[in-house]
Amino acid sequence: MYRISELAQLTGLARSTLLYYEKLGLLKGRRLDNGYRQYDDGDLQRLRLLQALHRGGLSLKECLQVLNEGIDRPLLQQRLAELTEAISEKQQAQRLLQALLGQAPDALREFHIEMAQQAPEAQTQWLMAQGLDETGALQLRWLSKDLHQHEQYMNDFLHIFAPLDHHGPGTEQDSLWALSQLPQAPRRVLDIGCGPGNATLLLANHSPAEVIGLDNVAQSLERLEQRAQQQGLADRVQSCNASMTDIPFAPASFDLLWCENSAYVMGFEATLRQWRSLLAEDGYLVISDLVWLTPDPEPDLSAFWQREYPDMQQEQHRFAQCQAEGYQLVASRRLGRAAWQAYTQPLAERLEQVEAELPHSRAVAELKQELPVLERFEGQFSYVIMVLKPI
Repeated sequence: MYRISELAQLTGLARSTLLYYEKLGLLKGRRLDNGYRQYDDGDLQRLRLLQALHRGGLSLKECLQVLNEGIDRPLLQQRLAELTEAISEKQQAQRLLQALLGQAPDALREFHIEMAQQAPEAQTQWLMAQGLDETGALQLRWLSKDLHQHEQYMNDFLHIFAPLDHHGPGTEQDSLWALSQLPQAPRRVLDIGCGPGNATLLLANHSPAEVIGLDNVAQSLERLEQRAQQQGLADRVQSCNASMTDIPFAPASFDLLWCENSAYVMGFEATLRQWRSLLAEDGYLVISDLVWLTPDPEPDLSAFWQREYPDMQQEQHRFAQCQAEGYQLVASRRLGRAAWQAYTQPLAERLEQVEAELPHSRAVAELKQELPVLERFEGQFSYVIMVLKPI
């Protein structure tokens, strides 16, 4: 026989809880002549069974029902489904916390990919609050996707691309075609996201314009300056280390804005909207973007680009966005095989050179995984160059 205090000690339940159980009919003690409650071994065992059922997610009322009437299968199936969902949510929470602590790199990349799709501006601000500048935050969003390994990733990435002139698909013929669509030669040009300066130097070589190459990677701008000096263009080519999200020039400063392969950094619609004020009257914008050429791409390609460029759209959708933002589409041109090979072949050769030097580099591994995807572009996706005029 047990007093209520002894029963509480044996079950780990508070005295007040046992009294509440009595009130609900879950427990039936006997009151002695002296006023004390008394319980027997049957009460103890019933309480332990009750505790086990309660741990299974049943409410006290449901526990009483099971104890008195037997197993209710639909009820247990419902509770099992709820518990399974709760466990899944807890596991996701655990995985996220492990990721943020640097204990689950794959989960951290998944988190950054998801946030880049769902909350890009908030993600950038959060990354900057972690100590990254805007350049680092954008590079993490689009490249490393790993807050803890970002510095090493970017060191490897920049080392890979240091000697390469092509940081994206394109040929001189494609750029000259776009330049030929303008009604007159430009006088002042801003090449946004210029990289090592392929388009910057071409524009200076094939027009009388003063050309400014803008990028936020110092290594790329240094290479641009070296190449401009070598080609005798230093007097008409300048470099500007700045972010395309905060271009440090007054409104109406340029009669031509040029942006090959990098509008995705800000988002295509945002570039059309924010850069327009930089154009002088009768100015033009030449911009390229990665688009789908088919409504039914292969599933693995669709999944790849959903991770890497979630805002990738059909070609006609991009044209409609230009019109909606107040631009006339003067001309457009899809990049062909030569443009892709100009980028992928030197990159493949460079990766072979550095693979032994950087044996455990995630930047090397991811670029090697990307190359076979890019080789399957034909008929499914490509860059399209658009020559636009504000209206």
